[in-house]
Amino acid sequence: MNIALSSHDTRKELMIAFCKAHEALLSTHSLIATATTGKVISGHTNLSVTNLLSGRQGGIQQLTTRVDFSEIDVVIFFRDNTAYPFTDDELELMRACDVHNIPTATNISTAEVLISAIERGEIETAAAKKRRRTVKKERKVVTLRGF
Repeated sequence: MNIALSSHDTRKELMIAFCKAHEALLSTHSLIATATTGKVISGHTNLSVTNLLSGRQGGIQQLTTRVDFSEIDVVIFFRDNTAYPFTDDELELMRACDVHNIPTATNISTAEVLISAIERGEIETAAAKKRRRTVKKERKVVTLRGF
């Protein structure tokens, strides 16, 4: 499973604590993060993280593109809405997750729920969702041609 991780600067300590608490589970998945978040996670845990660009340098756009291409299965983005206004990139990432039905957590409570669902095997991968949509479309075409 491909898990995207990002956090605002004021939420980096929260991300570290979350990753430490779930290090055993997270280590069995592919982690992709914006640059600063990834470096902080790697520096405080034994997790292997693929780092994209910094969020402000296009990292959020890179995550959005990966969501659009069914390369991300879960997004955990600890945001601080009191210190940082929404950026267009962040809103686009949230929109992409909504459009592609990607489970998304923007706070610790929701992240804990998602991690529990991952642990129980209850989250379908983005690639599997895409295959299922393709099969449904193919079935509709076959049904229409059958008339």
